[in-house]
Amino acid sequence: MPAADSRQTTAYSDSWLEAVSDELEGVTTLPELRKDPVTGRWVIIATDRAKRPTDFVRDKVQIRGSGFCPFCYGNESKTPPEILAYRSDGSARNSPGWSLRVVANKFPALGIEGSLNRQGEGLYDKMNGIGAHEVIIETPKHDLTLATLPARQVEDVLWAYRDRIIDLKKDRRFKYILIFKNHGDAAGASLEHTHSQLIALPVVPKRVTEEVEGAREHYDFKERCIFCDIIRQEKESKVRLISENDGFLAIAPFASRFPFEIWILPKTHQCAFEESQKGEFELLAPMLKDLLSRLDRVLDFPAYNYIVHTSPIGEAAQDYYHWHMEIIPKLTKIAGFEWGTGFYINPTPPEESAKFLRDAALTFGS
Repeated sequence: MPAADSRQTTAYSDSWLEAVSDELEGVTTLPELRKDPVTGRWVIIATDRAKRPTDFVRDKVQIRGSGFCPFCYGNESKTPPEILAYRSDGSARNSPGWSLRVVANKFPALGIEGSLNRQGEGLYDKMNGIGAHEVIIETPKHDLTLATLPARQVEDVLWAYRDRIIDLKKDRRFKYILIFKNHGDAAGASLEHTHSQLIALPVVPKRVTEEVEGAREHYDFKERCIFCDIIRQEKESKVRLISENDGFLAIAPFASRFPFEIWILPKTHQCAFEESQKGEFELLAPMLKDLLSRLDRVLDFPAYNYIVHTSPIGEAAQDYYHWHMEIIPKLTKIAGFEWGTGFYINPTPPEESAKFLRDAALTFGS
C-alpha cells in the first residue's frame, strides 16, 4: 500500500470512527459471560469501558518490499518446486508467467515421506510426524494483499485451496487439512509477501473435534444444523450482522473470543469447503476482499489470522457440520487467565464490532 494512500485512508478513518464511537458512548453495564453455542466455550465480554478501534495499541502492517523475497516474480528457483500453479500463458513449470503458485514449505512442520508408525510408550502415545505443509503464494506482486487484489484473483486463491484439499484427501494417512493465513509479524508471518498455508495432519485437532462434536450434539437434539440456526437468528436480529450477499453471511459471533472477530458462513448447508462450486467462490471472493478491506479501514491495517474450518476427512458430518471461515485481527494477547481457564476476555462486544464494520462498507471493482 503506497504511503500516500495509507495516510489518506487513515485520516478518513479517524473522522469517521469518531462519529461511530460517539454514537456508542455512554453505555455502562456489567461484563457478560457468554457461552459459545457450538463448543460450549465461555467468553467474558467486557461491556463496560469497551475498547474502540483507536484504543488498541498495535503495529500497522506495512509492505516495505525491501530486501530479497523468494516469493516474488523471477525468484521461482529459490523456492521448492511448485506443486500447483495457475498460468494463462502456457509458461513452463518453476518459471515466470504464473499468477498463483503452491510450493512445499521450505521449513515444514511435518514431513511428507514415511509411515506413521504409531507406538505406545507406557501410557504415552506417539507416531512419526507425517503430514504435508504447503505455501500458497497468492500473487507474484509483492506490494499487494488480499484486500487490494482484484476479486478475480482472490477467487483463484480459493480455488487453489480447493484443488489442494481434493488432491491431499487421496492420501489415506491424512485425517484433517487445515487452511490458514498469517498476515503481519504479530500474526506469525515470517515473510511479508502475501501468502497462506496448508497443513495436512494425520490426526484431527482437538479444537476441531470439539466443534464437530458440539454440532453433532445440537443436531441429535434438534435435528437441525446449529450453524444454519445461527445464520437464521443473525439474519433476523441483524445486531451482529456485518455483511451479506446471495451466498454468504458475515457476522461478529455472539461469543466472540477476540475484538473484531468475524465469521463467514455459506448460506447453503455444506460440511466441507471443497464441496463449494464456481458460483459460490464468485460470491465468497469479493466478500472476503471487502471484509479484509474494512478491517484495514477500521483498525488501520492490522495483523490478522484467518482459518478455514472444514469437516475432517472421512467424517460423516454432512447433516450436522457446516464449514466456515474465521478472521481474527491481532489486537489482544493471550495471557495467564486465558491459559489457566480456557476463557477468553474480549474488550469489545461483538455488537459494537459489527456496527463499526457495517458502517465501514467499501465498494470495490473486480
